[in-house]
Amino acid sequence: MSRLARTHGLTDVQREILSTVREFVDKEILPVATELEHRDEYPQDIVDGLRELGLFGLTIPEEYGGLGESLLTYALCVEEIARGWMSVSGIINTHFIVAYMLKQHGTREQKEFFLPRMAAGDVRGAFSMSEPALGSDVSAITSRAVRDGDEYVLTGQKMWLTNGGTSSLVAVLVRSDEGHPEGTAPHRSMTTFLVEKEPGFGEVRPGLTIPGKIDKMGYKGVDTTELIMDGLRVPADWVLGGATGRGFYQMMDGVEVGRVNVAARGCGVAQRAFELGVRYAQQRQAFGRQIAQHQAIQFKLAEMATKVEAAHAMMVNAARKKDSGERNDLEAGMAKYLASEYCKEVVEDAFRIHGGYGFSKEYEIERLYREAPMLLIGEGTAEIQKMIIGRRLLEEYRFQG
Repeated sequence: MSRLARTHGLTDVQREILSTVREFVDKEILPVATELEHRDEYPQDIVDGLRELGLFGLTIPEEYGGLGESLLTYALCVEEIARGWMSVSGIINTHFIVAYMLKQHGTREQKEFFLPRMAAGDVRGAFSMSEPALGSDVSAITSRAVRDGDEYVLTGQKMWLTNGGTSSLVAVLVRSDEGHPEGTAPHRSMTTFLVEKEPGFGEVRPGLTIPGKIDKMGYKGVDTTELIMDGLRVPADWVLGGATGRGFYQMMDGVEVGRVNVAARGCGVAQRAFELGVRYAQQRQAFGRQIAQHQAIQFKLAEMATKVEAAHAMMVNAARKKDSGERNDLEAGMAKYLASEYCKEVVEDAFRIHGGYGFSKEYEIERLYREAPMLLIGEGTAEIQKMIIGRRLLEEYRFQG
């Protein structure tokens, strides 16, 4: 076990879970990750293994067939998985967010219908906020839901769905003006719908099309797609929580735990980059000795290790804050911001240590170099995180003059 990024105060159960996940990563993910990533191939065998380990139900309550573990346990598992291959952590993250939203905001009937199947991995979750012209401005959503008897008819185009093709349940945020007169604040007229569909691409149910995968610079293997709704009919019973107008708050609650997840991914990728850098520095000879013996490289390794440790500590703090029931948007924003920025820097330093070989696809660091940038924009850009952090600090430190 590495000296870096250790977490104190864990229970025996948590340590056992993490040990099992780390062993799975070392044996089943790391040996095949780069090959699968270069082929942009969905890691079905890996996903099946995670299902057998029970990770799809890690945070789902025991009464619904899950393990009932905390956000901290989940985040530490994600850190380990991202250390092996970040794309795999993305496959379980959107599933986790939808399960969390159902657990926190779903009706009793919705929980009983979906959560046991999600815990077993029979139903895989995805969630959808963004749209082609949306960016960070969630209030500008144009997709709409119109009431028609006991159903809603959904129309619009969504963007950047992780697991868009492989999922069978999508939580979709759209505008619903029913009961919300003109002039209502945009975030008060949004609703989350639970949309069931067949896995795959093309028309996956009447009125719902999932085009092919978006070709990406990195973060390959996991499918990222659009979602097109054209007269999609959804029963009124599948409004998350049973009432319209709550979707924005439900989604933001989900994104908040998602930011802890992205921080955990940044920690995992940074740890792997450090492992690769410190190993290569002791293998490569230059000027008659290991490059690890040169002061310039030692300084670089010292900075990398310090960033890994700092990011991990902030991620753990944010997760524990949420688990305690306290508001954690400040801590989650800080953790996501710091971990993603430090991840980029640690990966780049490991890339520099590898020299020309880092540019070769034969070396793992090349893959990490293309994966790290996604963390800078996923679950809110660095600029959005700084806005959240700044506003919360002004609330906490309001000057009484």
